[in-house]
Amino acid sequence: MNYIHFSPHFPPNYYPFSANLRCMGVNVLGLADAPYHELRPELQTALTEYYRLSDAHSYDEKVRALGYFTHRYGKIDRLESHNEYWLESDAQLRTDFNIPGYHIEDMARIKHKSEMKKVFIQEGIPVARGRVAHTLEEALTLVDEVGFPLIAKPDSGVGASLTYKLSDRAQLEGFFADKPPLNYIFEEFIQGTIETFDGLTDQNGEVVFSSSMRFNEGIMDLVNDGLDIWYYTVRDIPTDLEAAGRKLAAAYRLRERFFHFEFFRQPDGSLTMLEVNMRPPGGLTADMYNYANDIDIYREYANVVVNNMFEAKVTRPYFCAYIGRRAHKVYRHTHDEALSALRPQIVHHEAMSGVFAPALGDYGYVVRSPDLEEITHITEYLLEMP
Repeated sequence: MNYIHFSPHFPPNYYPFSANLRCMGVNVLGLADAPYHELRPELQTALTEYYRLSDAHSYDEKVRALGYFTHRYGKIDRLESHNEYWLESDAQLRTDFNIPGYHIEDMARIKHKSEMKKVFIQEGIPVARGRVAHTLEEALTLVDEVGFPLIAKPDSGVGASLTYKLSDRAQLEGFFADKPPLNYIFEEFIQGTIETFDGLTDQNGEVVFSSSMRFNEGIMDLVNDGLDIWYYTVRDIPTDLEAAGRKLAAAYRLRERFFHFEFFRQPDGSLTMLEVNMRPPGGLTADMYNYANDIDIYREYANVVVNNMFEAKVTRPYFCAYIGRRAHKVYRHTHDEALSALRPQIVHHEAMSGVFAPALGDYGYVVRSPDLEEITHITEYLLEMP
């Protein structure tokens, strides 16, 4: 099997995807713009060959690279980056080289929030009222229907970048006076906390691994206001959340793919759909799956790709939390004090890549415990201010 791992070096914690595929006998072909000598040794060892691009955004260069790999190794069986940023590029290459997986014609309902909304409605999953508005007048028509505040976000965008909460007409007018040159979707503001249904499907579309996270704040507020972030994986997935998530996995015909579905849990207990993402959750979440379950999700992904099997036993013995600190803040307990006091519970910690810092903080801690109350106490300790 020939598997092209596009951008195998980023995010940095994704190198085990390549390593585990190689361990199962796959020709792992690396494709990126990073110099080879900058790749970590474990990744260098995992790659059968590495093709360096001068510009990862150049589609012509990527086509030449796939032509080279095809000439040297034969038909390309898989191509994946596991990265939201490259979803459309991945899909176009799969289309042009007849590689299994999502193709370019699938991208609209995966990347455009307005098209996602149509799928949610079709599947009977509640969704915030809203639509794309190109002018102030169109947006004001929506205000007549749903009132203020409105959430304005790019119809096709990654994370909470360039997303705004507009509380009155003056803010709406100001937004259109300086609107970025993008199509924006406007939605009613939904009060609630974010819960996710995440997982992996096999080649037949069966959900073979599932997980769920709860967030302390909405990503928009975390990014725009520089708030501290923490979120955790739960030990028991709510029945309504799992039912809605599995319905969406089927609707999107997911095959051999990670997914990350975001919902709002409203104060009355009901769910409202936010958006779907057809890749693993960002940051260190894939590693949190391992700590929460004592499994190796990277190995199991390779097992699904090669053998269409997921063999790990998922029992969720731990709550697992990510807690991010901001570099510009001074916390009551220093890093060294935290490591000394919480050594058994802190299972991983690292500085976060700059592109992740706005959402995830500049330094992240992964902690686990079978007791949610202990997770809460640890979070309070790490984020306590003087």
